[in-house]
Amino acid sequence: YIILDESQKIKNPQTKTYKALSKLSAPHKLALTGTPVENSLTDLWAQINFVNPGLLGTLKQFQQRYLEVPEEEQQERIDSLKRVIYPFILRRTKGEVEKELPPLTEIVQYVEMTEDQKRTYQQWLEHYRDEVLNTVAEQGIHKTRLKIIEALTYLRQIACHPAILDQEIDLWESGKVQLLIDMLEDLLGKGHKILIFSQFVRFLRLIRRVFDEKGWHYEYLDGRVRDRGRRIHNFQENPNISAFLISLKAGGLGLNLTAADYVIHLDPWWNPAVEQQATDRAHRIGQDKRVFVYKYIVKDSVEEKILLLQQRKKQLSQELITSDSGFVKQLTREDLEILFNIHSNGK
Repeated sequence: YIILDESQKIKNPQTKTYKALSKLSAPHKLALTGTPVENSLTDLWAQINFVNPGLLGTLKQFQQRYLEVPEEEQQERIDSLKRVIYPFILRRTKGEVEKELPPLTEIVQYVEMTEDQKRTYQQWLEHYRDEVLNTVAEQGIHKTRLKIIEALTYLRQIACHPAILDQEIDLWESGKVQLLIDMLEDLLGKGHKILIFSQFVRFLRLIRRVFDEKGWHYEYLDGRVRDRGRRIHNFQENPNISAFLISLKAGGLGLNLTAADYVIHLDPWWNPAVEQQATDRAHRIGQDKRVFVYKYIVKDSVEEKILLLQQRKKQLSQELITSDSGFVKQLTREDLEILFNIHSNGK
């Protein structure tokens, strides 16, 4: 037997990991994952091809058959793909395997920017709007992709905290920081334990400063941290440690943090499945408390408009946005007008 856990890690068939694993042979192969499709149907091809080589043809054949098709034919092709892979997929939801798991409540928490933060955001938005849209008009979206990614990243960071880009800005000059403090002062006083996720390490470091100034006890984890086991154990077992600040990429998988009953996502990731994996660090077998999940979204910002585009666009196989490049590949000129619209209502 060859058994792959978290098999979505071989979703890119161009990586050395995928190529090395593809050379292994065994009578039986299993691929285990909670998110078989994170970016596009190519993710699924890579995992199916590992388990059953040739079932879906070559990657090029697969893309021509299921991806490069007119919109009116997409649903028919998806139904066809489902029939092909059905005998090789066994799906079990969390509710099916753990009937006694406590309920999960998700809340989208809209956040107002501070006045100074709003001015900074508007300045950068106007700057990038003209630059991006003019370049797209001259060169097309494909050749403007890197500039679009840069612009979206800057705007998302300012929506979190302008001090991510300018260290001279006051620590409290962020709507998210102010809301987080209000929530934590209430939750920590009631004995709750909280997981706090962000994809921006520099934002997490600013949150660390808030905790230090408040005298709150916490653990911290990003990609550079080595003693993960000690920090996880301390959060789980030490009643004085009430919060765990975690980089989404470093701590979104493989951690058991059932001591937490609150999860706060400080900023949205392109793919909600990645956020769900992070939430499942708390909401998993062994949890005996109801879990509350708060997702911070800044009003009248690119965060809100990205969610709007996710809802508007019906992508192949209910494809979810997962990465900057994957997101940009799906954009149209109309989408860019929405993302970089300087009016607060986004219309």
